Amino acid sequence: MRIGIFTDSYPPYINGVSTSVKMLEDALKKEGHQVYIVTVNPDDLKYRYEDNNHIIRIPGIPIHIYDYRLTNAYPLKAIKKIKKWNLDVIHSQTEFGIGTFARIISKQYNIPLVHTYHTMYEDYTHYITHGHFNKTSKKIVKYLTDFYCDQTATELIVPTKKTYDLFKDKYKYERDVHIIPTGIDIERFYKEKFKSDEIEVLKKFYGIKKDERVILFVGRIADEKSIDVLIDAHKDIIKTNKCKLMIVGDGPDMDKLKKLVSKNKLDDYVIFTGRIIYRDVPKYYQLADVFATASTSETQGLTVIEACAASLPVVCVDDESFNTVITEGINGYLFKNKKEYVKKMNELLQDSTLLEQFSNQARISSNNYSSKAFAKEVEKVYKKAIDETNDNNKNIVNGFMGVVKKMFKKS
Repeated sequence: MRIGIFTDSYPPYINGVSTSVKMLEDALKKEGHQVYIVTVNPDDLKYRYEDNNHIIRIPGIPIHIYDYRLTNAYPLKAIKKIKKWNLDVIHSQTEFGIGTFARIISKQYNIPLVHTYHTMYEDYTHYITHGHFNKTSKKIVKYLTDFYCDQTATELIVPTKKTYDLFKDKYKYERDVHIIPTGIDIERFYKEKFKSDEIEVLKKFYGIKKDERVILFVGRIADEKSIDVLIDAHKDIIKTNKCKLMIVGDGPDMDKLKKLVSKNKLDDYVIFTGRIIYRDVPKYYQLADVFATASTSETQGLTVIEACAASLPVVCVDDESFNTVITEGINGYLFKNKKEYVKKMNELLQDSTLLEQFSNQARISSNNYSSKAFAKEVEKVYKKAIDETNDNNKNIVNGFMGVVKKMFKKS
């Protein structure tokens, strides 16, 4: 198949969508498909064509929400290139920006459109409204999401039952919704991929002592990730453990959280790494003993799967995005509040045997989320979308021919 992936997020951007798209691209290529990318130029206001014109980067204007840029919904220069690709299917990864362009191209050239819904937008409206008109903004998000997914997409993919329930129960979506957990290149995170010497050098760089445990968080440093919960709880954890909290990533709340750390006199116990380049991220999992997250804004939570692949036990908030990956008491713990988090984290940090058992089970559980398995499931949806479009085309042709025959009979 000739597959066009349209996405606002793509390397060098580092976030969950970018990681998912890159992994899918690579996995589909391994299956023998030709994959073309339409994305944003993160550097300047010029069109850029890369890798033998298989990647089109469209200029965009920064909108000051993370690294996202607003692009022209109908960039004429890109259309000529895309037309030559002769795509069998388009797979959009965003509802807006490049996603709008995907919808237009799909309609204009009658190409089936598969869409993956990645983001719980109602958790992000505060970046636009700044606390005002929350109810109204969420209604608008609901309407726009429903319009894009229901009225324009041929098939819809979501990563978890949590997102499935959003469409079926809240948005009253009547068409098929395919639950396909996003896969990752799990082998990138295997601990045997790294030499102990390079991990020790990195620990020394961050001032982590040999007798100290490390709790790790990886992700955007933003309000919806609830990193403040981990920091607040860390005050209690260090009372009975030699332990540091390492926060990997960057984002709008960095200064705010650094002030929170200083306010709680935790400067010697919390490490902010800032942004880490994509290829180095797996190494940071090897610095840790446990992975933690309190975020309830995820549609899936790829970092939890990455942690499992890196043989890290996970202590995460009890949310539908995580409880399909984490099995209580097997590869990690789920918590409902700060008290539970501290209690369960202490159990793990103070029991080396339990920590090792969870570590082994975490690695095993990650096998369910390989990139190959993910690509195979997505491929099935592509074929369904193509078949559906072909059937619709046949019905249109047959209907037209029926009208023509009636006209000739009357004459």
